[in-house]
Amino acid sequence: MLSVLVLSLLAAPLIHAQDSPTDEDAFFIRKIYDHTLTNSQCYDWLQYLTRRIGGRLAGSPQAAAAVEYTRQMLDTLGLDSVWLQPVMVPHWERGEPERVRIVNSMKMGSVDLNALALGNSVGTGSAGITAEVVELRSLDEVDSLGEQLRGKIAFFNQPMDPTELNTFAAYGKAAGQRVYGASRAARYGAVGALVRSLNTRLDDIPHTGSTVYDDQADPIPAIAISTNDAELLSRLLREEPVRVYMRNNSRMLGEALSYNVIGEIRGSEYPEEIILVGGHLDSWDVGTGAHDDGAGCVHAMEVLRQIRLMGYQPKRTIRCVLFMNEENGLRGGRAYWKWSNEQKEYHTAAIESDRGGFTPRGFTADGHDEVFTKKFKRVIEWIPLLAPYGLDFEKGGSGADISGLKSQKGLLFGFKPDSQRYFDYHHTPIDGPDVVNKRELELGAASMLSLVYLIDRYGLD
Repeated sequence: MLSVLVLSLLAAPLIHAQDSPTDEDAFFIRKIYDHTLTNSQCYDWLQYLTRRIGGRLAGSPQAAAAVEYTRQMLDTLGLDSVWLQPVMVPHWERGEPERVRIVNSMKMGSVDLNALALGNSVGTGSAGITAEVVELRSLDEVDSLGEQLRGKIAFFNQPMDPTELNTFAAYGKAAGQRVYGASRAARYGAVGALVRSLNTRLDDIPHTGSTVYDDQADPIPAIAISTNDAELLSRLLREEPVRVYMRNNSRMLGEALSYNVIGEIRGSEYPEEIILVGGHLDSWDVGTGAHDDGAGCVHAMEVLRQIRLMGYQPKRTIRCVLFMNEENGLRGGRAYWKWSNEQKEYHTAAIESDRGGFTPRGFTADGHDEVFTKKFKRVIEWIPLLAPYGLDFEKGGSGADISGLKSQKGLLFGFKPDSQRYFDYHHTPIDGPDVVNKRELELGAASMLSLVYLIDRYGLD
């Protein structure tokens, strides 16, 4: 009773405006949470994706299995439409386990380092590469060192900034070295790249992730090492020249046919206005992609499932999109934007969950400059209804797979869970089902559905 009273009081200042939230909305949002926390399927779906299917790298048999499984699950929910959207994706193969070793150090002898090849990396060849290491503390140092990198292995060792309370901000500041470091160093004749794993803690677990090559130099092998090993290598470089042996036989196999998985409930009054919920179905091959981004996919699926179970008839079309190939190409997102624009669709809102399945904290919002301020002012009127559940709104990014919808001039949202532990697991072998909490996962689905409900009922225009 107390929680209902608090919700009613929070909603009371808003009930005078005809198009503003009312106490009826507070009761319905409470119903959303009660229903999702006592009758959800999302955790079971995640268990199947991670334990039965596993890592779902685009172009792999596991990715194909995930497409078929989620299509079948959506097909059981009584939706108005379920379909597959074809998309050609890059098919990269990691190959045999990577080897990185400090060789013949005067202080330590030979030491093996914990390593993972970066996604899209070329291989070293079967003999591997041995060369002297040059340390760089930022991507910008590449140009200042220039020819000093010729024939060397460039070691990018910029840590994530521990003073950033939002770990995604810290990730954004350091990620350039992983994405562009190898290509930049190759322009000056570097023969390989080692990259410090993007992680907020010191441990022995290497993190993979995409690297991107440009056409200004031949691609060179790029391998991530754990944060503990990055610290070790850095300390040793302060005492003596260090040579490292690195070997991987990763390769790009060309393109493969895959699919985005889509299901929707048609709106009863404004079917042309689409509210999208989604995540990306692919993951890296070394783990099972539980937080990144199995959680986001099952969040989106649960939103549609709860709408049907609760007997709610949306005014606007609610569409779930499970995107393929976010990790190493963004082909699924690009294919969807192109198709949607060709169909002259209008996404009044899109909500992406791609920050893990941790405790919900709210949403970030983004949009076209012409419309953002007006639409965002409307959204923040809903804070009194969502604050009791620990949710707020802030201006910020949305998600890679929905970012291209900005031109349609709706609002784009990124689901924002607590970020402090996310990068312990991001792109690692330990991103498995055991590190996702069932209740936190369900709270995420309820949070997304609550926002969907408010957008559907009141619109953003």
